[in-house]
Amino acid sequence: MHLFSKEFKLSKQLTTIHLIVLYYLLAVGFSTLLLSLPIFHQDGVDLTFIDILFTAVSAISVTGLTVVSTAETFNAYGKIAITVILQFGGIGIMTMGTFVWVLLGKKIGLRGRQLIRVDQNSKTLSGLVKLMLQIFKIILLIELVGTIILSTYFLTYYDTWQEALLHGFFGAVSATTNGGFDITGSSLMPFANDYFVQFINIILIILGAIGFPVLIEIQELLKGMFKDNGETYRFSLFTKLTTFTFFGLVLIGWLLIFLLERNAFFADKTWHETFFYSLFQSVTSRSGGLSTMDVNDFSLPTLLLTSVLMFIGASPSSVGGGIRTTTFAIMLLSIYNYAKGNSSIKVFGREIDQEDITRSFIVISTASLLVISSIIILATTESLPILAIIFEVCSAFGTTGLSMGITPDLSTFGKTVIMLLMFIGRIGIFSFLFLLRGKGTKDVFRYPSEKVIIG
Repeated sequence: MHLFSKEFKLSKQLTTIHLIVLYYLLAVGFSTLLLSLPIFHQDGVDLTFIDILFTAVSAISVTGLTVVSTAETFNAYGKIAITVILQFGGIGIMTMGTFVWVLLGKKIGLRGRQLIRVDQNSKTLSGLVKLMLQIFKIILLIELVGTIILSTYFLTYYDTWQEALLHGFFGAVSATTNGGFDITGSSLMPFANDYFVQFINIILIILGAIGFPVLIEIQELLKGMFKDNGETYRFSLFTKLTTFTFFGLVLIGWLLIFLLERNAFFADKTWHETFFYSLFQSVTSRSGGLSTMDVNDFSLPTLLLTSVLMFIGASPSSVGGGIRTTTFAIMLLSIYNYAKGNSSIKVFGREIDQEDITRSFIVISTASLLVISSIIILATTESLPILAIIFEVCSAFGTTGLSMGITPDLSTFGKTVIMLLMFIGRIGIFSFLFLLRGKGTKDVFRYPSEKVIIG
């Protein structure tokens, strides 16, 4: 284990971003090797290399898009192996590495802290090791509680407690990491009328996608409540902005799906079926990837809306991908304040830093170009409906995992494009851009500035 070792000579020759990407690539390579072992396969299963690689990338990026059926391809050991890969992908390579390193009694130096900062998109080096351990413990606790609840409840569905435990454990990990993988063979469709299972999955998906900093601040709030020291806990601007945006998108998505489908898919449904179908679809579009229905049953407007929601994705420093909720919020606030003639963005008693505004528009612009280019490329190389391609591309970039069923029909080239999108969605747009730019150079001189016509 050379994750933080000073003797790891390669780390001295690469930038922090290059190392992070290298670690994720190594994780993909190890996962591919692991999933290729016959001991993890069902009898008679014969997998091609590209299909194993696709599954590994999908698991590391916690996306859930698959070219083979997880239930029919992997045995119980293989399914457990996938949950381990989902843990590394969801919690993060550096979080898992930090836990192992601390467990071995090793000290984490400056280089290791820089890697953690980049992996978790943090702006400071202080308290990062403690942060990683907090994240690990919180996510593990959520998954443990989810496993206990689902496994106990699944005793009414499955004949043996071993089978109930496997489904409960896999389901809890998949939902919490927003992995989107399932071992039922049809996602959560067997539980389309079981609102308890849906409710637990909704909670787990939200806890995974809301953002690690938000969970930690909630933990600190709960600790303060028991201390009764008279102090009022103050949430950070990040927590306020991302939580408001996250649940705002869930609410808007829920309402719009209901309105768009009320005379279509929901026309013959009861009020509670309509309620849960639209709610679950809105929540899972954040990054969950699990589904209680075949998305092909939705109308064109709803599928396009879902694509937009997947493109936005989850919150920063979470298990999900996309442009992230805060990026989307800052874009809307920028447009609103510019239209009002304001020179700055003020929200929740704070002012958004100008650099964060610039970074938000860079993320949105780059992501849009990446997604549009991928759609054009796949529309050229694949003989598939354009709507299904748009949906697939947005799902891959948002590391969501919802699909209109075209994933197995993609060519090797098409699968490669989707794999690249899933990987970029996992490491983030800025890591992708920094990976391309190499070493930055400082300006040694400046030209006179001149205004140009915009818009």
